[in-house]
Amino acid sequence: MAQPATGPAKGPCSTPPTAAERAVHPVDEKLPPSRLVPAALQHIAAMYAGVVTPPLIIGQAVGLDTAGRTRLIAASLLIAGLATLLQTLGAGRFAGNRLPFVNAASSAGIAPMLAIAETSAPGHQLPAIYGAVLVAGVFCLAVGPFFGRLLRFFPPLVTGVVITLIGVTLMPVPVGWAQGGDATADDFGDMKYLALAAFTLVVILLIQRFGRGFVKQVALLAGLFIGTLAAIPFGLADFSALGSAPAAALPTPFAFGTPEFQPAAILSLCIVMLVLMTESSAGMLALGEICERRTDGTTITRGLRTDGIATLVGPVFGGFPTSAFAQNVGVVSLTRVRSRYVVAAAGGALIVLGVFPVLGAVVSLVPMPVLGGAGIVLFGSIAVSGIRTLSEAGLDDSSNIILVAVALGAGIIPLAAPTFYAGFPSWAQTVLGSGISAGALVAVLLNLFFHHLGTHSRPAVALKSS
Repeated sequence: MAQPATGPAKGPCSTPPTAAERAVHPVDEKLPPSRLVPAALQHIAAMYAGVVTPPLIIGQAVGLDTAGRTRLIAASLLIAGLATLLQTLGAGRFAGNRLPFVNAASSAGIAPMLAIAETSAPGHQLPAIYGAVLVAGVFCLAVGPFFGRLLRFFPPLVTGVVITLIGVTLMPVPVGWAQGGDATADDFGDMKYLALAAFTLVVILLIQRFGRGFVKQVALLAGLFIGTLAAIPFGLADFSALGSAPAAALPTPFAFGTPEFQPAAILSLCIVMLVLMTESSAGMLALGEICERRTDGTTITRGLRTDGIATLVGPVFGGFPTSAFAQNVGVVSLTRVRSRYVVAAAGGALIVLGVFPVLGAVVSLVPMPVLGGAGIVLFGSIAVSGIRTLSEAGLDDSSNIILVAVALGAGIIPLAAPTFYAGFPSWAQTVLGSGISAGALVAVLLNLFFHHLGTHSRPAVALKSS
């Protein structure tokens, strides 16, 4: 007679399943709403400012009005939500790493896109940017399956330089916001703007110092909210655009023009895409350890395909290069809530925010000085992340010190002397005029020179970082 399913198993090769074997892995756990909703809100709070930063900066740089910036923000939120859903839930064996992994527009592409905008004619700025982003997406899809072999050319020594430069080269942006945002205005740099930016910064610092739990995690958003409220009595907040923003609307394909393909712009963003792929791979490895789920080459390939798909589709609706959000990896590590369905719920919320532009308009109405005070924290934290990465890159070796010094110097040249490359061809100005692209190129080449050419004669300490 067959043994009942509920009875003990018999036979030398049969053992009853253990409680651990019967339990669902924490990554695949479906939490009740009472736990899922607060956990998803924490992820949204951690990612929201980062998601809306690229459209805010690029929209301002290319001269879009409030309605245009609102459309950019809505598109960025929609693409982030779709990419996060694809990443967490997966699409068969083709895409999605099925980890609690957030994908959204990365700040790493901001500086190169600003350089593209500066070298493009008015009216052709966004088309040139989106043409380069489209190709970068195709590049990611093509290189993703083989990227594991290229990781050795992007060790922490190289990625640390790039991440540091992202924060450093973007710092003039919040400084300009703190002064009012419009450099041509007569009151640019007025004390009222500086005071509002300083007030916002102080609020964020106080919340970070005395806040606890969820309140501390949303310090940036709370600072934006309180700073905006403080701006109202002084007439520095304009809410008129709320009435003109549509309550609900799907992003229109190619609303900002047909993509244009400029070789120098494409090269610049393909370099950035390599850096983003490195960051995503590192994030997946770190998240795999936190979640106690092995992250192998297949998982990384599926994750990078998601990056490529989102980056390819994004420009159709107004999105930008997409990658992992490291701050959400930190949320998983801090809260120990490892369910991918929590992050999927956060992705669904982002889609809702993207489909209702009026919600994006709320963000675009934050006064520039308030954004400036918060931006100093945001971009400064990016530079700190790069410094943290460099601290693990073997800087006790003289070759590594020289590599970092020269790469950082090359990346800071466009910031310290904006006209330094004025005599160069236009394609060279686009590539070298971005501190991130210039620094990344120099870091990769010097890493090859020091650690991959004739490495059989190099001491072990030099090879450690490569």
